[in-house]
Amino acid sequence: MKALADCRVLVTPTSYAKNDPRLITELQRQVGEVIANQTGRPLSSQDVAELLPGCDGYIAGLDTIDRSALQAADGLRVIARYGVGLDNVDLDAANEKGVIVTYTPGANSASVAELALGLILALARRIPQAVAATRGGEWPRWGGISLEGKTICLLGLGAIGKQVARRLSGFDCRVLAYDPIQDAAFAQANGIELVPLDVLVGEADFISLHLPLLPETRGLVNTDFLQRMKRGAFLVNTARGELIDEVALVEAVRAGHLGGAALDVFTHEPPGADNPLLSQPEVIVTPHCASHTDGATNAMGWMALNDCLAVLRGEPPMYQVV
Repeated sequence: MKALADCRVLVTPTSYAKNDPRLITELQRQVGEVIANQTGRPLSSQDVAELLPGCDGYIAGLDTIDRSALQAADGLRVIARYGVGLDNVDLDAANEKGVIVTYTPGANSASVAELALGLILALARRIPQAVAATRGGEWPRWGGISLEGKTICLLGLGAIGKQVARRLSGFDCRVLAYDPIQDAAFAQANGIELVPLDVLVGEADFISLHLPLLPETRGLVNTDFLQRMKRGAFLVNTARGELIDEVALVEAVRAGHLGGAALDVFTHEPPGADNPLLSQPEVIVTPHCASHTDGATNAMGWMALNDCLAVLRGEPPMYQVV
């Protein structure tokens, strides 16, 4: 086995070490060479394939790590995902090549939950529109929507959904949740009603998405789903863009069936300038920044770094997926 000091590590997350430079200096101190992502964006499969040869470790952002990219890996031992999403990683191909894959569960949960709540409030009180109007010399007397007494529905009650639920407890709203794996004890302790998906969709004043991207969740929010939502309801997505049929969402917003939507994620990132969601005044858009806080990036960075180095030392990682 190659000594740690002789190892070469590829690091691609765009926010890695931005808030704690020690994440890079510590890695540089322990390994032979660190290869950084110079593009400022997540890498394509071809980008990854060009950089992987000669690498022993890979601290990975939102890159496309498919079978084609992994074919170029000639000595790779570990992919340490900086985050929890694994939809861009071909786990079967990694397993076939004997590459260990790790992730950072819970590291960004609070930060994503905070943005989700912020987007809910921004939709309810039309904050972006109010800011723009006031800066433009207007003084509109717009009404808003109070969360008190409203039904907030969480589609997904994993680590992030639970953090959102805890934060909603102070707003005196009704919280419903659906998750394929039910945590009845948590729901009961936090005053959450666990309901079937069909019930949740029709009851919601706000739906916040917190599901992973899986074959069964891809395109879940389609025309039928949106039509079953209350007229004037709002949709928030801080999970994965592919959960939503974007064409159907545009139609629902333009028709006035939805009161609005807030999206931190898109099917294609960054979205093209011609994406109609960007031009809808009822849609708030942010650049996949939910986990980009000092707390989240530092926690993800250290968890990914520690597991990457553990595997390269021949030790078991803390958070292994395959």
